[in-house]
Amino acid sequence: MSRTRNLESLPKTFSVSLSADADGYIGRECPQDDCKRYFKVTPGTGLNGISTCRCPYCGHEGPSNTFFTQAQIDHALSVVKNKVVGAFLKDMKSMEFSHRGGGIGLSMRVHGQPPPIRGYSELDLETESLCDACTLRYAIYGVFGFCPDCGAHNNLSILDANLRVVAKMLSLAATVDAEVARSLVENALEDCVSAFDGWGRAVCEVFAARAAEPAKAGKISFQNVTRAQEALKTQFAFDAEAVLGAGVVSGLHRAFQKRHLLAHRMGVIDDDYLRQSGDRSAQLGRRVAITASEVEQMASGVREWAEALNGHLGRLP
Repeated sequence: MSRTRNLESLPKTFSVSLSADADGYIGRECPQDDCKRYFKVTPGTGLNGISTCRCPYCGHEGPSNTFFTQAQIDHALSVVKNKVVGAFLKDMKSMEFSHRGGGIGLSMRVHGQPPPIRGYSELDLETESLCDACTLRYAIYGVFGFCPDCGAHNNLSILDANLRVVAKMLSLAATVDAEVARSLVENALEDCVSAFDGWGRAVCEVFAARAAEPAKAGKISFQNVTRAQEALKTQFAFDAEAVLGAGVVSGLHRAFQKRHLLAHRMGVIDDDYLRQSGDRSAQLGRRVAITASEVEQMASGVREWAEALNGHLGRLP
């Protein structure tokens, strides 16, 4: 009988299972040295039978088995060490002996324990996403990112989620007194602008490499409709007015100008607004009027612009 039968009985390769966290996620880490950022995916969602993974932050794509986190690797190594050292100690234990006689005794005793298995836990992240293209459920730091399975960017999903909040605020405004309703409608308008600006900056960063001047494309601001329109023409040959119509763009421009008054003038109309907005009903020194239907139209225009630009950028070489 072999004295190392326990070691010899071990498999040539080890398979170590990784447990999902309480929300069903398993951690992943980008293998790129200049990224190394952490994200999570839910096994069983998304595409079936794929062997690759994509970093939601930098877009790097590679074999799935290169995206293990360091904590997972350390855990797996500790499992293997525990099994190997445990088998070795058992084999050594079987070789213990004790000989006494003739005044000189000789013995061997084996002491020791296998090294402990190192535990790990997945980290909490900031944004959960469900990919519209492949239904993968994943979580990331920040807000925007690529789907780790199919590579689709989640910018429209995030925008839609924000616009749903805007719609809920407007619905709530219809059920409360006038003062609270006005505040809700004004906040909804400001949130709509913020959602559009955040979306626009993110999508331009994603497609910056396809712009005329990539360094400038990632810095386009969407808080001013006219400036954003001109920047998109220059960088991506996208003419919002030609695609959406002058009425939609001018309506968005006026709504965004109202947001500027809310943010910087407590909603009081000034000369700049009168000159730039084209709002014939406005009076200098009066508080700007904002209706729920106006914000609804604004949200619809924002979504239409976003879908059109997203499609245009995706078709660029």
